[in-house]
Amino acid sequence: MTGLKMPKMTTDKMRTARERGESKTDWAFLRQNKLDGIEPEDDEDSPDATHLMCEAIAKRRVGRPAGSGNKEQIALRIDKDVLSSFRAGGDGWQTRINDALREWLETHSQV
Repeated sequence: MTGLKMPKMTTDKMRTARERGESKTDWAFLRQNKLDGIEPEDDEDSPDATHLMCEAIAKRRVGRPAGSGNKEQIALRIDKDVLSSFRAGGDGWQTRINDALREWLETHSQV
């Protein structure tokens, strides 16, 4: 049942909580939106979604952000002790390796 959201309250418990004033829903705001004509249209897949939510979902991009285009992915074999030393520094270890290689290139002639 991975990814499923299980309700924490039954409908009766939610109704009772609302009657006691424990509801977290801003009913006055929702009523005003309805009076102003802001009430979202029914959506058969997700009837509770507002137009703003649907627009945000439509704009959402999937995957990693685009890179700079200046890098190339390669397979590189590095000694375990060297790699573990860079990784021990935390996030950004690949960038630190890149910076170390760049520094080495600046001090050595390129063949």
